[in-house]
Amino acid sequence: MNRLLCLAANVVLAAAAVPALAAPPAQAQREIDRLITALGQSGCQFQRNGSWYDASAAQAHLRKKYDWLVKRDMVASAEQFIERAGSQSSISGKPYQVRCAGRPAVTSASWLNARLAEIRRAPTP
Repeated sequence: MNRLLCLAANVVLAAAAVPALAAPPAQAQREIDRLITALGQSGCQFQRNGSWYDASAAQAHLRKKYDWLVKRDMVASAEQFIERAGSQSSISGKPYQVRCAGRPAVTSASWLNARLAEIRRAPTP
């Protein structure tokens, strides 16, 4: 019985030592969601690792990267999302590009930062 009690105490102590994963603040979550949605609805193309993808594929890719960051408690702001998920390939390190109709391609970091500025200027519903 003593051995079982010791094992239970160790499990409780180990669980307490693991930091709780915190979701990003609500404001950051809203901004990141709006950024990802804006890209998905933009009609623009998204380049990663030398290939161009449509906006919905880009949206799915960035959502997956965002979810990965959240699970590891690695994103607390829209700026961190852009830096850690939205600006370059985590595999090759190559910058992402966004190309919209009638406009030259720009880095995705520039495109996302411009959208973030628009989001922050817009009145909150």
